[in-house]
Amino acid sequence: MARWCQQHEQLEKLNMQAILDASSSQGEPIQELLVTHGKIPTLIEELISVEMWKQKVFPILCKLEDFKPHNTFPIYMVVHHEASVINLLETVFFHKEVCDSAEDSILDLIDYCHRKLTLLVAQNSSGGFSVPEGEFELSPLQELQKQAQTMEFAISLKALSVLRYITDSVDSLSLSTLTRMLSTHNLPCLLVELLENSPWYGQEGGQLKRFEGGRWQIVTAKDYPKLTKIDGQVWIALYNLLLNPQCQAKYNLTGFNKNQLLRLRALLTDILLDQIPNLVELQRFLSHLALTEPHPPKKDLVMEQIPEIWSQLERKNGGKWQAIAKYQLKHIFSPSEQELRLQARRWAETYKLDVIEALNPEKPKCASCNAEASKRCSRCQNEWYCKRECQVKHWQKHRKSCDLMAKSMDSVKEEVKA
Repeated sequence: MARWCQQHEQLEKLNMQAILDASSSQGEPIQELLVTHGKIPTLIEELISVEMWKQKVFPILCKLEDFKPHNTFPIYMVVHHEASVINLLETVFFHKEVCDSAEDSILDLIDYCHRKLTLLVAQNSSGGFSVPEGEFELSPLQELQKQAQTMEFAISLKALSVLRYITDSVDSLSLSTLTRMLSTHNLPCLLVELLENSPWYGQEGGQLKRFEGGRWQIVTAKDYPKLTKIDGQVWIALYNLLLNPQCQAKYNLTGFNKNQLLRLRALLTDILLDQIPNLVELQRFLSHLALTEPHPPKKDLVMEQIPEIWSQLERKNGGKWQAIAKYQLKHIFSPSEQELRLQARRWAETYKLDVIEALNPEKPKCASCNAEASKRCSRCQNEWYCKRECQVKHWQKHRKSCDLMAKSMDSVKEEVKA
């Protein structure tokens, strides 16, 4: 476990430094180093490995006789590890040279993003993702599970951002990559469905909320017309995929695909066009599409390239999942008290509050009224408020989570002192 934790800490520090570099606009050495040393494929392989572990090993792990609730926290850190990797990729994929340096692993990354977006749509349709209610008392295990669910949701949205940055580079993508996006996964239609479902919006207690800055926030009447970053990413990805000449030549506009895309016209409102003027071109494209019968693309002979990382991991570990789960439960997910104390000390050094705050470019919002906030709960240091009245009003909802957070912080401080 010690080796993995050390690797996670190093990755997290890279992630935090990359975000700080990007926000300061003074060059991005992390991105340049990752490209120069050919580490982008390595990060993608790490991401796919964690996802496969969650699918293949974790379900077996939970069914083992020796699995206990206290084993859950180290497992939660695996989910956090996935979040760190996808967050780092989101930060650096803004640059087109990073997309080029991914080489053949870009196919695996596209497959990963497709799986995350499909899960996002499916779970939203079935009510799987919901705004977490703050009214019920949760056990520490339930609180950890709730945090893991929120993190999974955030990971899926990060995957959406990564996919959008990949579409910015469609001119330089290989034919196999375009085929994977447009034919194998039919990403344009998936993005339409994502816009219609908008899982980053939800209701709680009669109030509209949306997921921004890693948390659910109340949407005020003033903020409602404003386009979210997530909405913008979907629209830009659609713009890139539908209006690029290379994509138009390869995308098969069947009757089904045409009908799906035409549903976008109802979403292209004047308010939206004011905020993203380039979408006027998309609106014209859809108007033309409605009046014409598009010709099917030329059927060229294509030697389709298959993603390698997922299949290699399956070939290497197929039939061994049970043994892997038993080994990891014994040697990794059952740490001693001394190991937990040592790790608590290391995490306290890694996740310093002042560094974490510097990573967030957005100013904090009041947990009660969603206005810009300057005061923080002095006890848990987690919630922000614009004034004392809002803090008092929100206390009944915040009290239980505040107690849990304060106890956790006290516990970590004790571990650090030990």
